[in-house]
Amino acid sequence: MTPERSEKFQNVLSQRQADLAIVMENVHDPHNISAVMRTCDAVGIQDIYVINSKIPKHAYFGPKSSSSAAKWLTVHQFTTLEDCIPVLKLRYNKIYTTHLSADAVQLYEVDFTKESIALVFGNEHDGVSEAMRNHADGNIIIPQVGMIQSLNISVACAISIYEAFRQKQIAGHYQQPSLSQERIQEIRAVWSKPKVKFRFKDLRALRKSTQ
Repeated sequence: MTPERSEKFQNVLSQRQADLAIVMENVHDPHNISAVMRTCDAVGIQDIYVINSKIPKHAYFGPKSSSSAAKWLTVHQFTTLEDCIPVLKLRYNKIYTTHLSADAVQLYEVDFTKESIALVFGNEHDGVSEAMRNHADGNIIIPQVGMIQSLNISVACAISIYEAFRQKQIAGHYQQPSLSQERIQEIRAVWSKPKVKFRFKDLRALRKSTQ
């Protein structure tokens, strides 16, 4: 590894945010997942939780994948909600779903600087499941004034985590490491391993399997 690449790794990892994570529940479209992951990488989110309780497991988001930004993130995959929830509650103070409900608060009312938060986004058709909402600490909505009161999941996620990025940047969260040194070394070790070349025909095969 060149000194320049080693320095790049260190600079990126020093700005990763241990107290913010994204959860995707039964999201079908690999393009949506990839877009979410690219945005997470851009704002310093390291941990992504993918729940596939109703659809097949996304095989190409494993640790050896080079698809999209997955190779720079830690992807935790679960086949049941019951297995994922205890992990989220152990690692994060609050779980917020993105769901239109009477008790939902606007995104801009949430303080992302005080507590560790896991943000949950549901699939393209049904949104976040009722079971997941029952485990959440609250619901968040993105204010809209148009005829169609919904956004593509990748767009909704980008808006949400860039608001978190804005708040955390003002609060100085990016000026000091959030991950432990042990975790940083673990991730560096993973990043330093050779990656398996990703082929577009693999993406086509995956899309067919999820239709």
